Amino acid sequence: MIMIKIKQVFILLFFCTGILFSQGGDIPEVVTKVATASCNWLKLETSARAIGMGGAFVAAGEGISGIPYNPASIAFIKKSEGYYSRSNYIAGITHNVMSYGLKLGSSDYFGAHLFYLDSGLMDVTNEWYPDGTGEEFKVISMAFRMTYGRRMTDRLKLGVSINYIRDEIYTTAMQTLAFDVGSNFDTGIYGFILGMSVTNFGPEVRYHGEGLDVQVPGELNADSTLAKVTKKFPLPLTFRLGVKNDIMGPEGTFIKDSTHSLTVSLDGINPSDYTVYGSVGCEYGWRDFAFLRAGTHLGHDTAGLSVGAGIKVKTRGLGVSVDYAYVDYGILKMTHQVGLSLEF
Repeated sequence: MIMIKIKQVFILLFFCTGILFSQGGDIPEVVTKVATASCNWLKLETSARAIGMGGAFVAAGEGISGIPYNPASIAFIKKSEGYYSRSNYIAGITHNVMSYGLKLGSSDYFGAHLFYLDSGLMDVTNEWYPDGTGEEFKVISMAFRMTYGRRMTDRLKLGVSINYIRDEIYTTAMQTLAFDVGSNFDTGIYGFILGMSVTNFGPEVRYHGEGLDVQVPGELNADSTLAKVTKKFPLPLTFRLGVKNDIMGPEGTFIKDSTHSLTVSLDGINPSDYTVYGSVGCEYGWRDFAFLRAGTHLGHDTAGLSVGAGIKVKTRGLGVSVDYAYVDYGILKMTHQVGLSLEF
């Protein structure tokens, strides 16, 4: 029986690895697909716990904060849950997340998730005033998700999100709808959890607005204005596949311990506008109160080591979690993110 279990584990890992990396196997190393999609900010990591674990969250995510990685994460909510996070990103950019989810019945879940990015003020320049016109502008990027999840069995959870996306750059803007789908499956093989998701599935987008208008001499039309025709670009479609295992803990796979816990997770990410890369992370917990996290990005061009910490307090039916994460982006410096979660 033990040999059969071991064989099943190896088959599972071999299957996952093949799917993750076969997508890029025939692509030459010089082809990275960079700058072939719009709205790259949709790939920003938004959960402080996830960031502390190197972004390896498609199988490890549990609760409302995990739905950008995997909509099926919402099916782990016990009653209702709220989440807020703020990140000081690179180059003075900040982004914020607000989300709320609740359990509708014995197996149905619903949630809403708002992501808001602010670039900060920048000078307006053009070909005549390369040092600035005296005006200022900012980039505002927003994504609003509505997510439905369902616990199909005690081992399988499914989720789907509809995502309203809007991007404003000075006097130009774009808006569209996209979809995310995901699953979380307890394999029953030595405690391995398998997560999978496809995010940002939607139509190609095009920017419109006054910023694309050009004043021309002559009488081509009533106001001597022509509008530039811009090219359509796809959204950054992203496929994630990952595994998680609670190695140690009250229900640990290999070590039963009511005081200490240890979770490890591994993700493979295949975006449409970049080469395949990965994330690996771990989380140590003490009495389900204090947590330490660490992880790294594998094959990523900038993101490297990440670390994080958190505390969880439960009292009178209310659970409060505070999480912090730090990521080293090399020449782009470091970023910090803080998250607050309420369970009630």
